[in-house]
Amino acid sequence: MASSLDTARERLRRFAEHEAADASPLYSHLAAEAATDDEVAGLLTAASGDDADPALLLAAAHRLVQAEPIHPLSRYYPSLGGLDGPDSQTWPLFRDFVLERADRVRELVSTRATRTDEVRRAAVLYPAVAGVAKRARGPVGLLEVGCGAGLLLGMDTFSYRYQRDGGEQLVAGPAKAVVGLHCSLAVADGAVFPALPKKLAVKARVGLDRHPVDAADEDELAWLEACVWADQPDRIRLLRTAAGAQRRWQPELLAGDAVGDLATAAGRVPDELPLVVFTDGVLGSLPAERREDFVAALGEIAVHRPLSWVAVEYSGDSGDSGLAAWLNLVAPDAAAPAAATGQAVLGVVAFEDGRARGELLASAEPQGQRMTWLAGSAG
Repeated sequence: MASSLDTARERLRRFAEHEAADASPLYSHLAAEAATDDEVAGLLTAASGDDADPALLLAAAHRLVQAEPIHPLSRYYPSLGGLDGPDSQTWPLFRDFVLERADRVRELVSTRATRTDEVRRAAVLYPAVAGVAKRARGPVGLLEVGCGAGLLLGMDTFSYRYQRDGGEQLVAGPAKAVVGLHCSLAVADGAVFPALPKKLAVKARVGLDRHPVDAADEDELAWLEACVWADQPDRIRLLRTAAGAQRRWQPELLAGDAVGDLATAAGRVPDELPLVVFTDGVLGSLPAERREDFVAALGEIAVHRPLSWVAVEYSGDSGDSGLAAWLNLVAPDAAAPAAATGQAVLGVVAFEDGRARGELLASAEPQGQRMTWLAGSAG
């Protein structure tokens, strides 16, 4: 079922006022204007009701501007070398651009989905995954559910620099990595940030996604880039660098359902390897009734092999982001540390005797640029 115009306009308004307000002046401006314009907001109704994400409309426009980089609108797109901030001409140019290409915009909105292959989130996941690997005392196999292009499956090949508030810099991962990530780090009172390894032994990399992305395909990679907000060009450069590096350690990416095909994907990781399943916002993407099914499916796999689940979940203005379900697993007796702040929550769950035992590790900025460590150890 297509999204209604009222739904599209309300989602655009919320996007402008909440999601993009502090992170993207360009997208906040465009979404706010689109929310009051029936013709432009109407382009988003080509998506199904659940997929009518304002970021999808903006990604479609970004993709078309990529294809016409000499168009005057490109001067507002830093991703294409533009240097101008939003002004009185930005919206009229944008409006004319998308309405003149309305059929192409509708095609992208109806056939594509927004992708969030945010490479910087590896800096948040890495300490938790490294902690699980340390306890395993040997090589591990990685399985990412909701993998997109699977770029995070190369986290062991990235280098990391964690900048403490006091100025101390902590370094992890291989020194000569092609992909280098920086993350600001705060450590809560009483918490201890773990010593991180320079080498993480990963012997298998498997990804599961409804629609996995082949980052070696230039058209697919261009769409991934279009999904990055256009006034954040550093994220696009990092995405392309990680996609290029992926050719060295090609993961196995499977198309399938997060619950129904989970056991099949886990079976692609050799049985002798402890299995580290990691997810990024997966609970929030599942219907509420399927979240328990996902956890149960992990538990069933854990009966037959060592399994740990590392995840990052997010709060959102919709109130149904999956964060509450995740906090109930990793911190059932603690107050939600980030539910009201728009942050992400990192935790790890181990399965023992058929039961899930979780630990809250950190809160973080959604794009992985800053993390506050909350735990005494990495799991």
